[in-house]
Amino acid sequence: MNRPTGRRLRTTSPEKSVPETDVIIIGAGPTGLTLACDLARRDVSFRIVDKAANPFAGSRGKGVQPRTLEVFDDLGIVEELLSAGSVYPRMNAHLWFLELKWHMVKQVQATADVPYPITWLVPQWHTEKILRDRLERLGRRVEQGVEIVGLEQDHAGASVQLRRDGQLQTVSASYVVAADGGRSFVRKSLGMEFAGSDSVEGRMIVGDLHVDGLSRNYWHVWPAAKGGAIGLCPLPHTDLFQLMIQLRASEDEPVLSEQVIQTRWLAATGLKNIRLHDPAWLSLFKPNVRMVDRYRVGRVFLAGDAAHVHTPAGAQGLNTGVQDAYNVGWKLAMVLKGAPASLLDTYEEERLPVAAGVLGLSTKLYKSKKLPKRGDAERQLLLNYRGSSLTTEIGWHKHKLQAGDRAPDAICENSSGRIRLFDLFRGPHFTLLAFGAQAAAAIRDLEWSPVDVLRKYFVQLSGIAEEYPTVFDVSGGVRAAYSISDNDNVIFLVRPDGYIGLIAAQNWKNAVNEFRKAVASV
Repeated sequence: MNRPTGRRLRTTSPEKSVPETDVIIIGAGPTGLTLACDLARRDVSFRIVDKAANPFAGSRGKGVQPRTLEVFDDLGIVEELLSAGSVYPRMNAHLWFLELKWHMVKQVQATADVPYPITWLVPQWHTEKILRDRLERLGRRVEQGVEIVGLEQDHAGASVQLRRDGQLQTVSASYVVAADGGRSFVRKSLGMEFAGSDSVEGRMIVGDLHVDGLSRNYWHVWPAAKGGAIGLCPLPHTDLFQLMIQLRASEDEPVLSEQVIQTRWLAATGLKNIRLHDPAWLSLFKPNVRMVDRYRVGRVFLAGDAAHVHTPAGAQGLNTGVQDAYNVGWKLAMVLKGAPASLLDTYEEERLPVAAGVLGLSTKLYKSKKLPKRGDAERQLLLNYRGSSLTTEIGWHKHKLQAGDRAPDAICENSSGRIRLFDLFRGPHFTLLAFGAQAAAAIRDLEWSPVDVLRKYFVQLSGIAEEYPTVFDVSGGVRAAYSISDNDNVIFLVRPDGYIGLIAAQNWKNAVNEFRKAVASV
């Protein structure tokens, strides 16, 4: 068995030379697929490989948070995600002869600035399929059944050795992104510590199966079942339930089969009128709480479960990985097109503290003895990069919204009719919003090279469109979302990942130019 050494493995098989590529993505789960979609729309050359012969077929990470839905809006797949899922059903706790029902997920109405307010229930396999389909529409595809078995790097680039059908090939690239899960070969080959803990307590059987005799209107839980709690969550647009059966810390790892599941069910609940059968996927889950202390080692980056693993509580793992990819994607593209490599250091600067905070949140929820309930913290809309090297404020004293915060959505109008700010943000560019005639005039002739990197908009209450693109804040919703008064002259520079990089209430043109220099020299 080949073990990770961080060095190229010796072999007598002939190695095939392949064309050099910009990025090699290891792993095609939600994290790797999100990064691939982002790089594809930026015209970055890459390969994305996955060890498994076929795409993942289970539900596993089934909660898609509002901020992740916004990422998928930017990638052009949010409507597909919404159609593939549903709101979470109410919980129904079966306690002897009682039934206790409640909403685990906070019920929030959509607003102009938060168009996707609720955690969405989508089986992971379906999320991955939608991302995979989007990638194919962009002209790229995942290479399945390709395993990384060696890794080398130096100041000039990285080289990975891949094995497919017993054949080895060496591929060189400028950068490698490891999205290969909690057992990451890449992380191990780099000798990186994965600090944290795991425990036999909290182990559970998870899987997707058919259930007869049970309503699909609720997420059913039996918290006092013999041997450990049991849960059955209906998966939208399927005839399956996701199963969770807690295991005793003292028991051996069980055989996973339909007969074993049904036997355990009857022994735990005594409910003969409910039958569990024909599992589509079964697995043993053991809770891990671990993360790295670095996101970058030379030309290799870690993302998703390769960098942090969570308890399942709060539906944070998949979402945090997607946003790792969303953060590093635009930075890789800029560096590959000429920005200094030091820009990539901000990936760790910004994402490592977020992962640490999310890890603490999911662990706290997992250990809580209260009835599970999810609120604003889990939705990831409040996560920010305040204080990052890529955030600047000049003359801005209204602290409701700060540089580093998520850029809110809002309804406005242009010459074609009603439009959202998210429509303006969608794509691989920076977006500059100018409020007030002085600010707009100051940045009218400002351009970045290449010119498609920056898009500028003058935000007016009403009137005649200026020479460059103008949007009309007829209802005042944009000003409300961005804390703008009628007399303000201020600009907001929104980064490609939807976070505010710059707020300037004076020296507008110089502020943008200085921010551009900062991006090119951090």
